[in-house]
Amino acid sequence: MDGRAAFFDVDGTLVGTNIVHAFAYYALNEGSLRSTALRTAATAASAPLLWGLDKLSRKGFNHFFYRYYRGMSEDRLRLLADDLYEDVLSGAIYPGALDLVGQARRAGCRVVLVTGALDFTMGRLARRIGADDLIANRMEFTNGIATGRVVPPIVEGAHKAQRIREHCVEHGLRLDQSFAYSDSASDYPMLAVVGRPTAVNPDLRLRSLARAYEWPIVELR
Repeated sequence: MDGRAAFFDVDGTLVGTNIVHAFAYYALNEGSLRSTALRTAATAASAPLLWGLDKLSRKGFNHFFYRYYRGMSEDRLRLLADDLYEDVLSGAIYPGALDLVGQARRAGCRVVLVTGALDFTMGRLARRIGADDLIANRMEFTNGIATGRVVPPIVEGAHKAQRIREHCVEHGLRLDQSFAYSDSASDYPMLAVVGRPTAVNPDLRLRSLARAYEWPIVELR
């Protein structure tokens, strides 16, 4: 095994959006005015709880948040994903994000996005960035309708690190020579599992960790 990869978190690292932005777009455009209004109101009412869950547990946040997708049409979501990219994601790519990915590519790295977002949401963005692979959450659908559950294991925290290990084994890549990039302390396992971690637009806790471990710090915003 002599190859290496560059593993990039997405939200807050390469783009200035998060999974709530994506859901809000889908909810506002999915169909009837009544269902749109109900989903939007429910999400707004839960905002304080979502904020608290995100601070307490990213896994708990994801489990709770993706319940809002229950009842949505798979076909409609996949159709809206293209519009989401054009209307929201393409303009939210941070200045310097493509250069950072380009540096990894020139260093001979396989470029992999590792994100808690849903796979169909990230498809167009992955292609724009030039990623070789996408590790993302997958919504469970039954008869073409979202159940509100994510196919386990949820891509977050320690599971991100595990998926990175598995990816390196599958593709014959050296974990100790690979890179990882993230903005959040919740991704500490992902950063710590590789030999060359970098904090990008780090939150306060990750900035402190990066300084303690002498990891590079990059600002793209």
